[in-house]
Amino acid sequence: MCNRFVGTWKLVSSENFDDYMKELGVGLATRKLGGLARPDVIISMKGDIVTIRTESTFKNTTISFKLGQQFDETTADDRKVKSVVTLEKGALVQVQKWNGKETTIKRRLVDGKMVVECAMKGIVCTRVYERV
Repeated sequence: MCNRFVGTWKLVSSENFDDYMKELGVGLATRKLGGLARPDVIISMKGDIVTIRTESTFKNTTISFKLGQQFDETTADDRKVKSVVTLEKGALVQVQKWNGKETTIKRRLVDGKMVVECAMKGIVCTRVYERV
């Protein structure tokens, strides 16, 4: 099921990203840079290990994981989090936890596009990617 996400994706639209970053506790300078970035996301699989690489002029990050297994992640804004990614109703759902806080990143395919919904405490950001 994850293999449907495999490929290279380019950000084409972003709504409410600044408010989401604010809720995460991201500082003003990093929010401004993050808001300007138009990242590519490269998703690949090798056996049961999924790799998500995010590349932008701002920062590159890579996570590799097995579904349902917790892993340590350093986010693009330098948070040290515990993450778990599961497959729920065809969506890749990632939960990040740190310092008593939690955010959910849901990646799903809609009409050939990857729609990413990031949510924390009622703030929802929607970012849409097209396959390259």
